[in-house]
Amino acid sequence: MPDVIIYDSKRNWLFLIEAVTSHGPFTEKRKIELERIFKNPKCGLIFVTAFPGKAYKNSSTDLRKIAWETEVWFADEPDHMIHYNGHKFLGPYK
Repeated sequence: MPDVIIYDSKRNWLFLIEAVTSHGPFTEKRKIELERIFKNPKCGLIFVTAFPGKAYKNSSTDLRKIAWETEVWFADEPDHMIHYNGHKFLGPYK
């Protein structure tokens, strides 16, 4: 399971948040595993990798492995997010 799960009842979205310091970023493999666990969800799934800051450096964290169609959030800039590709920003994919 992800480190944090938050439900947004207003938009019916489920935020699955992974702390990069615990398991690393959301890779394509990890995203697929969680999509299988939450198959046929009644709400939209949002995948977020949380970093302690933009300057975070760890030899085991390869930013090139972050899955497409996920979000990246930095604690030192909490009002901003980075969207990894896709046709829209911050929303579930069908």
